[in-house]
Amino acid sequence: MSALLDGVRVLDLTTVVVGPVCTWRLAQYGAEIIKLESPGGDLMRGLGGPSPSGRHSGAYLHMNRGKRNICLDLKKPQSRAALDRLIEWCDVLVCNMRPSALRRLGLDAETVRGQYADKIHCTITGYGEDGPYAGQPAYDSVVQGASGVAGLSLLRDGAPSYVPLLICDHVVGEIAAGAIMAALAGRDRGGTGATLEVPMFETMAGFVLQEHLAQKSFDPPTGPAGDRRLLNPNNRPLRTADGWISVTANTDPQVRAFLTAVGRQELLDDPRFASVAARAENVDEWFAVRGAALSSKTTAEWMALFLAADVAAMPCHTLDSLIEDPHLSAVGMLASESHPEEGAVTAIRSSVIVDRRTLPLQDAARGLGADTAPILSGLGFDEDWIAAAIAAGAAVGGPD
Repeated sequence: MSALLDGVRVLDLTTVVVGPVCTWRLAQYGAEIIKLESPGGDLMRGLGGPSPSGRHSGAYLHMNRGKRNICLDLKKPQSRAALDRLIEWCDVLVCNMRPSALRRLGLDAETVRGQYADKIHCTITGYGEDGPYAGQPAYDSVVQGASGVAGLSLLRDGAPSYVPLLICDHVVGEIAAGAIMAALAGRDRGGTGATLEVPMFETMAGFVLQEHLAQKSFDPPTGPAGDRRLLNPNNRPLRTADGWISVTANTDPQVRAFLTAVGRQELLDDPRFASVAARAENVDEWFAVRGAALSSKTTAEWMALFLAADVAAMPCHTLDSLIEDPHLSAVGMLASESHPEEGAVTAIRSSVIVDRRTLPLQDAARGLGADTAPILSGLGFDEDWIAAAIAAGAAVGGPD
């Protein structure tokens, strides 16, 4: 199987999560990723939790597969020659530094594309450069609050709360990867490069409002903002006799099958629940019925009933039980491998299937500076120059 982005070279100047997720996705599709880290290393090497060696958290390993690693101190003058050759050699430059830091380093889009018009320059920012928040620091939790993600819980539960997942980083990183691939497609059709900016705040605000602008989408509004179904407190996993189950019935046949399965046949002819429009009008009452406890049977018993009735349902996993899920095992989503510094680790493969084949598992994340010398050699620097750069601290070579 030919890699979809075979031949595309990406200079990855990103750290933590949002940028590495973006370039990880490009690596999944076969792009050659050169991850450039400072001598201090990506913050996520330690921030994501302990590891046997202390050099790579589990999160860092998963988000940085398939990338070669070069370590340069961009504050040292000798590193500039290496950086200039990297920029010339690559098709795409991805960064998530603040715009002011990029300008100080001469890595802003105006400078890079002024010299190389065919480059694709993608900056992932916290807030768009044209707005009053431009340049402010941003992390996932801050963006969850600013974009309304955390505030959705305020409407439902009476207090805001964060999604216990770096959801903004992941969503924005994937969107940035899509924008880069669109720019590559445009360039391949005879165009030039592109300057891309993907701001986290605006991206997630749009993500929230696609569903929750709702009745305020109209002028005049037909009701308050917020999807009443999603914000209903009964829209939650349901307790069974031995655990939890997630179940949803939306179409009229599904609703009738659900009501029969849970023993509520007296509601089959209730006009409040007889159609999609009726259930939308009586959403609170419908969700109270749909969210009633299912503690009379085990999760497995309910699953058998719902599957027989063609009602969408699945056991509500814990983190530990998800790792043991039989479907994930059957499709090979998790794989065991040996890491040169961390020993036995569990790897996560891509979920994307191309031409009925799963994408291959990329090489494990590399140690800090593991590929510095071979990358510099490939860029045309001789052994004496590389040794001098390492001796001066402008470059760092690490373990294989």
